[in-house]
Amino acid sequence: MKILLTGSTGYIGKRLLPVLTEQGHHVICCVRDKNRFEKKEYYNDNISLFEVDFLKEINPENIPAEFDVAFYLIHSMSSSISEFSEFESDCANNFVSFIKKTNCRQIIYLSGIANAPELSEHLLSRKNVEEILKRSSIPVTILRAGIIVGSGSASFEIIRDLVEKLPVMITPKWLNTKCQPIAIRDVIKFLTGVMLNDKCFGGTFDIGGPEILSYREVLLGYAEVRKLKRFIITLPVMSPRLSSYWLYFVTSTSYKLAVNLVESMKIEVVCRNNDLQKMLNIETIGYKKSVELAFEKIEQNMVLSSWKDSLITSSAYGSISENIQVPEFGCFKDRKEIEIKNDPEQVLDNVWSIGGERGWYYGNTLWRIRGYLDKLSGGVGLRRGRTNLNRLASGDVLDFWRVIVADRDEQRLLLYAEMKLPGEAWLEFKIIQKGKKQFLTQTATFRPSGLPGRIYWYLLLPFHFFIFDGMINNIEKHKIKTG
Repeated sequence: MKILLTGSTGYIGKRLLPVLTEQGHHVICCVRDKNRFEKKEYYNDNISLFEVDFLKEINPENIPAEFDVAFYLIHSMSSSISEFSEFESDCANNFVSFIKKTNCRQIIYLSGIANAPELSEHLLSRKNVEEILKRSSIPVTILRAGIIVGSGSASFEIIRDLVEKLPVMITPKWLNTKCQPIAIRDVIKFLTGVMLNDKCFGGTFDIGGPEILSYREVLLGYAEVRKLKRFIITLPVMSPRLSSYWLYFVTSTSYKLAVNLVESMKIEVVCRNNDLQKMLNIETIGYKKSVELAFEKIEQNMVLSSWKDSLITSSAYGSISENIQVPEFGCFKDRKEIEIKNDPEQVLDNVWSIGGERGWYYGNTLWRIRGYLDKLSGGVGLRRGRTNLNRLASGDVLDFWRVIVADRDEQRLLLYAEMKLPGEAWLEFKIIQKGKKQFLTQTATFRPSGLPGRIYWYLLLPFHFFIFDGMINNIEKHKIKTG
């Protein structure tokens, strides 16, 4: 069948897409920026792209109209502390206007469990989207999930950060709140299982794993799987703001996402009984097994997607296309060039492995200090790391950078800074040919914003001199240790 997939470059979309293509379906991937979509070999030819921004009204010309099922996987929780509800409503309304002009037979929406008498703004927003989608006159199937456990999911990565980094945790009282975690594999099974199943048309179903746990039990269960001894002290009083800062500074989450998560974690997310699991014959995976499976992917460097790589719908950084052209005028540049005497393929591997656990080849302590300062000022810091150890694609995060171009054929890597800056910054690596010799070029470009930007550049100029010089030299010389 033909399937429309919104959110195809998001965490769930990237997991769902290969499953749909393996099942033989043709998938129309909705993307805001075609440059960000990386077509994998295993997707085969059953994919087409539809460039669309659902924050804007959709031009009726050239829209795909022939498809059977539409997955609505657009979420904006990390975009703002208070405005994501408006973003989600705008996206949903524009999607409904678009979908009415097609021959779609079913809409499938992944929402959040919302059974408590009082809901957070995040969960209220999800319920509002449900109601908007129902106005389309097309049958809607709503799946509601709580914590999703899988390599790269926001919930899992926050749990991982907390338990791996803190032997003793002083935590707020919401750690006693109940939840029902579900493995990402099971979420995908439910999403594909309800496709064109007329028994699911118009239905709302809660999906969760077999166990109901407190967040405390979730953390300690992770620690048990990882064979870590951890102690948790729960304080009777800890304000939501303090809780948000606690999550923000300890984990890789943004402050905006931390605030929204804290508000949601005070609400029980436990499934109501329904027959969907029996109807689809799905045996769900337990929490500890889900953690084990997630770590199998991490240890094999086979994480398919990460929430950190998702471009926020309302992001101030714009699309990949808007930043792909590095400006020339009104900019400061630091350009280095070195002849490659090492194996050029090894040098390219070194470039592709930069950041994350590998570090930046020179001045890693200074890079970490810059990350801490960015975090203190409300930025993303270095904790986002990278999804894979030695693979990069357009749109991936790389510490406090965003990958704009990652083209091994052209031997070019272009990064755009998402740290807090009085201006904009790009960092580019490229291998060029001069006669019979090859050279590695490294160019840092900074476009200042007024006088503060110019002062910032000149203050850091001494650091740039030896950091950038040491970095390019070590990238060229570095060899992977064997044995």
